Amino acid sequence: MKYFLGIDFGGGASKATLLREDGEVCAVSSCEYPTYYPQPGYAEQDPQDWVEAACKNIQAVLAESGIRPQEIAALALDAATHTAVILDEDFHVIRPAIYWTDTRCIAETEYLKEQYAGLIEKQVLHHPDTIWTLPQLLWLKKNEPDSWRQMRKILFAKDYVRHCFTGDYVTDYIEAQGSMMFDSQKMEWSKELCGILDIDIERMPKIVSPSDQTGCITGIAAKLTGLCEGTPVICGTTDTVMEVFAAGAVLKGQMVVKLATAGRICVVTDRPYPDANLVNYSHVIDGLFYPGTATKSCAASYRWFRDTFGGDYKELDKKAAKIPPGTDGLLFHPYLNGELTPYANPRLCADFIGIRASHTKAHFARAVMEGVAMSMLDCKTMLDHLCIAHEDTAAIIGGGGKSPIWRQMLSDVLGIRLLTMKHADSSFGSAMLAGTAAGIFENLEQAVGLCNKTVAETVPCTENTKKYAEIFQKYKAVQKALEPIYNGEIK
Repeated sequence: MKYFLGIDFGGGASKATLLREDGEVCAVSSCEYPTYYPQPGYAEQDPQDWVEAACKNIQAVLAESGIRPQEIAALALDAATHTAVILDEDFHVIRPAIYWTDTRCIAETEYLKEQYAGLIEKQVLHHPDTIWTLPQLLWLKKNEPDSWRQMRKILFAKDYVRHCFTGDYVTDYIEAQGSMMFDSQKMEWSKELCGILDIDIERMPKIVSPSDQTGCITGIAAKLTGLCEGTPVICGTTDTVMEVFAAGAVLKGQMVVKLATAGRICVVTDRPYPDANLVNYSHVIDGLFYPGTATKSCAASYRWFRDTFGGDYKELDKKAAKIPPGTDGLLFHPYLNGELTPYANPRLCADFIGIRASHTKAHFARAVMEGVAMSMLDCKTMLDHLCIAHEDTAAIIGGGGKSPIWRQMLSDVLGIRLLTMKHADSSFGSAMLAGTAAGIFENLEQAVGLCNKTVAETVPCTENTKKYAEIFQKYKAVQKALEPIYNGEIK
């Protein structure tokens, strides 16, 4: 029997999934790591935390499953895109990685809009924003000249961990699309965009396919992980495309709703849809794309609330469930790190509006959940506005989707049916990718057909959908009223 490992690096934790060739998951393990906020608007992670978390997770799934390391045919990695690791000539990390939710590079983003908007939109199919690697590196060059002078190589989160396991220096083309330094038309590093940073493209990692084998577990990595030296390692790709794939969305029109650290609604299409409010990436299925909308602080908002005000998720869910839809007039906008769709504004701030003496902690917990759901409705409304055809059913993925109350709330707010899969996280998708790359699954579609299983469905309550539609208008009105304040237009 053959086994495959998928390893994900998310916003707050790494997860490993061990998949058997018959499509059954044999073991999973998760290990949290921190995000550091040294200044307002900053968000950084330590790459060594990723490596240590991956090693712990691999050891854990081997111990839980009881299989021999020799039985693992391949492993693949994935992570949130845009997160660059800058390295010296010997691949030593120079500074913490700037995470994609970081908003410090507002000035650099504005500069790119003013000077290079046409070039970027033509080659990248995206519009400049603080989430992209290019403005982040531009900030680094301007503000940390010592770090910049030391830099000789650039990798992205999952690629750095894989390098530590294999010694390779590559990335995949979907990851590269998230850097804003890649020509998505020619499918190669852009001399013009890299030239903005005065970076020689020879210093950039080699571009490969997500399913390509890039190396094997080294002797040192074998000791750290418990894997066998020589185990094949597949390049892997970004976490969102692996989630879309894991959720079974491999046909045009299929939709995935992601309720995780960040929130996404993605629709599988046969072409990209360049727009300031969309993120366009290639699908792992040749010829397909998954343009999507995004909200920055989704489950991250609920985690922030838990960490700041105390409690655990089950307790908060239980209390929030007793509060009626609409939270007795309390509104929350989840803009903890600015917002993407449909505002593309890193200056927006989170807020609670409509507080009364009668409101309790349970009200605030529910308000956070409803506010995130409203933000997701903002996302879906944009997809509909752009006439991107999709089914009225979507797979729901992400940690937030495990909450029955939040899942029902989201179904009510969006007015669509949500399908819950037995396994649909990105590490599961990476495990399927590894199995396909190893030749055990005939192709990606066959892997989905064998491994993907629906276990529940959530149907919207028509009455609640109508009520939330009215609340959404208030939600939008408050956002519009506060935006000039956050932009500094009103002193």
